[in-house]
Amino acid sequence: MTVTVRFAPSPTGFLHVGNVRTALHNWLFAQRHGGEFILRLDDTDGERSKAEYADAIRNDLQWLGIEWSREIKQSDRFALYDAAVEALKAAGRLYPCYETPDELDLKRKMQLAQRKPPVYDRAALALTDAEKQAFEAEDRRPHWRFKLIETERVEWVDLVRGDISIDMASLSDPIVVRE
Repeated sequence: MTVTVRFAPSPTGFLHVGNVRTALHNWLFAQRHGGEFILRLDDTDGERSKAEYADAIRNDLQWLGIEWSREIKQSDRFALYDAAVEALKAAGRLYPCYETPDELDLKRKMQLAQRKPPVYDRAALALTDAEKQAFEAEDRRPHWRFKLIETERVEWVDLVRGDISIDMASLSDPIVVRE
């Protein structure tokens, strides 16, 4: 098995010590195992991502002696992501949600006040087509959540922490496409 690791900074600013720590650990791990270290520029924030920050990231890594085998830009992969989103929608694994950030924040605060974990309640799964159309008419655009399988417990072996497991019902369905 070939070890492949990546370092995925966002070119919205300069590297900081936390970035460097992550890059160094990943690069050293790849070196130790004869693997591949990928520089993946997470340049999906079109407003804040700047070429000069990407250049500075490359220069800083080179100054540190960290070499990458290849570079990937997230923005070059939008077509792949769009195809994956459509496949997940067709499989029923993504669902649209229309809550505003303020509404979601209020839900979280209410759950915490009741000493419950702030897990998304999946209210959007109960929306009718008419309710969705009404939200769209209000000019609300949905964010899309990935529907986790609540009955599963996921287990894996972490190279640092050892055996890890998590009850999927304790997690919110993650947002994979923002409005």
